[in-house]
Amino acid sequence: MRVAVVRNHPKDISQSEAELEASQPSKTRRKHEMHALQALGEQLVELDPAQIAELDLPENLTEAVLEAQKISKHGARRRQLQFIGKLMRSVDAAPIQEKMHTWQHSSVQHTAWLHQLERWRDRLLSDEAALTEFAQAYPQVDVQQLRVLLRNARKEKLENKPPRSYRAVFQVLRKVIPEV
Repeated sequence: MRVAVVRNHPKDISQSEAELEASQPSKTRRKHEMHALQALGEQLVELDPAQIAELDLPENLTEAVLEAQKISKHGARRRQLQFIGKLMRSVDAAPIQEKMHTWQHSSVQHTAWLHQLERWRDRLLSDEAALTEFAQAYPQVDVQQLRVLLRNARKEKLENKPPRSYRAVFQVLRKVIPEV
């Protein structure tokens, strides 16, 4: 004998069940979030141990990240990264992401500052009038010392000697121009 199975029509679902379904994220959404956590875990593996310690991660996650840094085989590394992604689900990722963003942003600013120093050094070596302009912009510079270093750097370049004065100019500029 066959028993007829009565299926609920979507209109027959109670209001509370519909609200429950609406409040839970979809499977696709959950997978996307898990992949994002795994990607964050991969970024953690790229950090040095001092930065990892600064993040104040749970001990098991810290150990997993440090272990992943030692693994060189592709398959084993991939499994370890998946494990890190799984551990990341139990951790609040927002503070980690914020700290990593801060490090990346400060790194960009630091790089821009170094480029500014290099531009000044190149201008000072190529243009005599740039020294006057630099001294007006940064009055705390020892102009006499900088002038000697610039002259020596030009001389070293002409004689194909090691660029000691060239580097010394950069160090003087690094002391004089503040990092923003």
